[in-house]
Amino acid sequence: MMAGNWKMNNTWAETVVLTQSIINNAPDDWDEVDMVVCPPLVNLKAAFSVIEFDKAPIAVGAQNVYWEDSGAFTGEVSAPMLAEIGVSYCIIGHSERREYFGETDEMVNRKLKALLASNIAPIVCVGESLAVRDSQTHIDFVRNQVRAAFAGLDASEAAKCVISYEPVWAIGTGRTATPEQAQEVCFAIRSLLADEWGSDTAEQVRILYGGSVNVGNVDGLLAQQDIDGGLIGGASLDATSFCALAQACLK
Repeated sequence: MMAGNWKMNNTWAETVVLTQSIINNAPDDWDEVDMVVCPPLVNLKAAFSVIEFDKAPIAVGAQNVYWEDSGAFTGEVSAPMLAEIGVSYCIIGHSERREYFGETDEMVNRKLKALLASNIAPIVCVGESLAVRDSQTHIDFVRNQVRAAFAGLDASEAAKCVISYEPVWAIGTGRTATPEQAQEVCFAIRSLLADEWGSDTAEQVRILYGGSVNVGNVDGLLAQQDIDGGLIGGASLDATSFCALAQACLK
């Protein structure tokens, strides 16, 4: 899986152009890799319009959701609203949401359950700060994030989720965890899933890596046993780069 987190970028027209360019540059055998684009909320329909016109096998994801179905929550958008327009995935728990908007593990858990209730697959972001990594407590920290996000789920629900390991110190900094560092944490995540919900469920959950992934480092990351793709930030805003990353999944 290659998912592009466009963050707060692109107008409606720019979304149409970028989506079309991704379709034009996508791998010939793109049925073998799940490609997901996650534009800003106001541009979801713009992306859909291009994808539906071209009948392209690309999924659309949202960048955030609120856990209530409806109500007096000005500025928020619910999972049923996203489901009605065809959203397949939704990013939750991204480090920027945690840092800038105060999202907690409990909030991530509530959002995850709301998404599953609307048949939208959550892309749950976890990852440690540089201080946590330097303290050598990063494995326990990330496992605790996953455990909190998945609290109350049964095996069938857990299997529908995607996890993205994004070390905070590597997001938008140009620094990337080495393949071995990323694999260490992704293995720890999958081991936790196996302990909690069984090995079959653990194998069904796709674990992505995010954090300054580019065409120069993607092969080494994808070669790791427990890395099943990427959640891409900056490189997803360039169709050629994003499609090259998707192509790397097919090697």
